[in-house]
Amino acid sequence: MVSVNKQGNVTVIELEGSIDGKTAPQVRDEMRPALEGCTEAILDMTKVGYLSSAGLRLLLLVYREFTARKGKLMLVGVSPDIQAVMSHTGFLNFFTLKDTQAQAMEALGQTQ
Repeated sequence: MVSVNKQGNVTVIELEGSIDGKTAPQVRDEMRPALEGCTEAILDMTKVGYLSSAGLRLLLLVYREFTARKGKLMLVGVSPDIQAVMSHTGFLNFFTLKDTQAQAMEALGQTQ
């Protein structure tokens, strides 16, 4: 469901599967240690097939944490369907989306 790795100063979190009311709390618990104190992160959603309102709330919580500490957060690989939902709900305005981790790393000023 969640895998974490570091690339330089950037924490990369790869999410997989559906993020809904049942799985969002587990995803949050798995992500929390990796995000504590982190100021640059990439959430790779390439393997996320479904995101419910609980998943949107999870993204909003992470966004607020990063904003509070003036961090930078990128979303990668967000499917067109999920982008449409995020657009309709206004969530798309909160996030910077990139197609690949390499593009996100470049946007964060990191080289691979």
